[in-house]
Amino acid sequence: MKTRPFGRTGHDVSEIGFGAWAIGGSWGDVSASDAKQAVHAALDAGMTFIDTADVYGDGRSERIIAEVLKERGGTRPFVATKAGRRLSPHVAAGFTKENLTAFVDRSRDNLQMECLDLVQLHCPPSEVFYQPDVFDIMEGLVQDGKIKGYGVSVEKVEEALKAIEYPGVMSVQIIYNIFRQRPAGLFFREAKARNIATIVRVPLASGLLTGKMTAETRFAPDDHRAFNRNGEEFDKGETFAGVPYELALEVVEDIRDLVPEGVSMAQFALRWILMEEAVTVVIPGAKSDVQARANAAASALPPVSDEAMTVLRSLYQTRIAPHVHHYW
Repeated sequence: MKTRPFGRTGHDVSEIGFGAWAIGGSWGDVSASDAKQAVHAALDAGMTFIDTADVYGDGRSERIIAEVLKERGGTRPFVATKAGRRLSPHVAAGFTKENLTAFVDRSRDNLQMECLDLVQLHCPPSEVFYQPDVFDIMEGLVQDGKIKGYGVSVEKVEEALKAIEYPGVMSVQIIYNIFRQRPAGLFFREAKARNIATIVRVPLASGLLTGKMTAETRFAPDDHRAFNRNGEEFDKGETFAGVPYELALEVVEDIRDLVPEGVSMAQFALRWILMEEAVTVVIPGAKSDVQARANAAASALPPVSDEAMTVLRSLYQTRIAPHVHHYW
C-alpha cells in the first residue's frame, strides 16, 4: 500500500482508506460481525486512514471502529469523523458552539478517543462557508484539546474553494470519480498549492463503477440507492454521483472495454482517481472483508494508460458532464 502526505498535518496515510458509511447504515443490512471483519481486513491490507461520521447509523459506524481498534491495539490508524448532519433542521443557524461541541463530545465517546484526529463539517449549508465564526468555533475545539484538526466535507467545488480560504482548514472531502471530474480543474490546483489534504468520497459512484449493476438491479428499502435517487433525503449527487441511472449503465459498458485483464472495474476506477497527484486518499466503502481487500489491492496497480485517460475524459465531457458538471 502506497502512502501520501496528509496535507500539512505531518502524517502520511495510505492512499486508499476505509470509507465507513456502509457499515453504519443506508446501504442495506450489514451485520456487526461483517462490519468488523471488513474493518479488520482493511487494516490488515495496509489501510491507515478511516473515514466515518456521527450520523452513520446514528453512531454505529464510530462505535464499531472503536471496537476494532481496541481489539487490535498497537499503532492506531488516522481516524476522521464528521459533525453537523445531526442538526434537525439542518440549517446554518444550527452551527453553534454549543451544538458543535456536543457533536464532537459524542464522537469522542463513540470512538473512545480523548482527542479526535480530524473532524469535518459534514456537508453544511452553503451559507456556513461564509460564516467565519463557525471556523473560529472549530479553532476553539483544537485549543481545548478535543480535536487535533478540522476540515470540511462539501457537495460543491465552489464550497471547497471557499473553505480553503480559512487558514485552519486542513482537509477537504469531495466527490471525484470518472463520472464527476470537475474537481480536477481549479480546485485540485488550489488545494495542492495550499497543501490541503484531499479526501475523495463516492469513488465508485455508489457502485455503478463496479460494473456489476444492471437495469434489473434492486436495492433494499433502507439503501439510499433506492430512496434518494432524486435527492429525497439528502443531496442527489451523493447517490450514483447524480448521474441518471440508465445513462450511467450505458457509459459503464464503454468503460468496461478499457479495463485491463485481471483487474476489476472497481479497482480500475480507484486507480484512475489515484492518477491525480492532488488526491491524498480515496475512501471506497466495504461491507465485507473481501471488498476491503479488493479495494486495497488497487494501490498496487500500474498507472492507467494515456489512451484510456483520453477516452475517459471524452466520455465524461460528451456523455456525463451535461448532467453533473455545473451542478456540483
